[in-house]
Amino acid sequence: MEGVTVLIVGAGPAGLATAACLSQFSIPYAIVERESCSASLWRNRAYDRLKLHLAKEFCELPHMSYPVDAPTYIPKTLFVKYLDHYVERFNIQPKYLTSVESSTYDNDEKCWSIVAKDMSKCTTVKFMAKFLVVASGENSAENIPMFPGLENFPGDVIHSSSYKSGKSYSGKNVLVVGSGNSGMEIAYDLATHGANTSIVIRSPIHVMTKELIRLGMTLAHRLPLNLVDKLLVMAAYLIFGDLSQHGITRPKMGPMTLKSETGRSAVIDVGTVGLIKKGIIKVQGSISKIKGNIVKFQCSKRMSFDAIVFATGYKSTANMWLKDGESMLNGNGLPIQKYLNHWKGENGLYCAGLARRGLAGIATDAKNIANDIKSVMDSMSS
Repeated sequence: MEGVTVLIVGAGPAGLATAACLSQFSIPYAIVERESCSASLWRNRAYDRLKLHLAKEFCELPHMSYPVDAPTYIPKTLFVKYLDHYVERFNIQPKYLTSVESSTYDNDEKCWSIVAKDMSKCTTVKFMAKFLVVASGENSAENIPMFPGLENFPGDVIHSSSYKSGKSYSGKNVLVVGSGNSGMEIAYDLATHGANTSIVIRSPIHVMTKELIRLGMTLAHRLPLNLVDKLLVMAAYLIFGDLSQHGITRPKMGPMTLKSETGRSAVIDVGTVGLIKKGIIKVQGSISKIKGNIVKFQCSKRMSFDAIVFATGYKSTANMWLKDGESMLNGNGLPIQKYLNHWKGENGLYCAGLARRGLAGIATDAKNIANDIKSVMDSMSS
């Protein structure tokens, strides 16, 4: 049994940021991570051409800026290097290959009792913690929707987390399911590597340039969101034109409001829209069923494919191990409260990086959590 003041579960950006903020107050903590490295999503489950979609000023973790000569939009490799320097700078020492199996609140002892498995030694590790921080991420498990016949599809079926590059798909018919940033960028990557690419776009999406999003995030500090939205939608129309004839419709809610209310991001175009307009990438509607290598769409169109890439996001797994967390998380393992009030539960329970607000949201969560723990500890000692 190891007694700790704070236990952080997860050594992705959210866990690392929380650890750094706690260290600023000299608050002792332990951090556990089920993978063999920090930020495993970024190291092992991100495609090669990935860059941070937002400008670097919106993507810094607390207490450490990017190097002065870093590009405005940080590539994956540079972001991983930044995280490695962050770990070194704040002397963060995660206990790797340690998977939390259960955590319950002990009302008698007034602390959290956590049971974890040390996967390298196949032993059980127990922690008692006054404070528990859920930083295991909203992206901890792949989400692949089931379609009738998918289990018998003879070609490749992969989640976007396993996709690296379109090189091996040249000349093949590939269907991308999902039209968020990952899906649209993977479709572009496949097409530029010579794959015959189709993409399923089921829901309305805002398509923006990265410069427009940067402008919107800057203006949002000074102007009402609905006014910023009107400016962005008008500018996007001037840049891209009417995309409805190409199968892309716009949500009724503006891009900044949509992000604020639902956590859904605008799609930042990397060249995909141009290829859709040229007919190089084909837009398809919803899938109704799959028979062999034939995919039937709800409009009755049928097409054969060699591979399907599901860019259908992830889900939180926090509820699989967190008991007594209903004050903070819903049935999907995401915060019950809306953004800015979402990060704190009862009995010293917190969450970081679960509010779908990207790295800027992670930085805010980490600071709030550390400040709150400090104030609780100060009040206990006074």
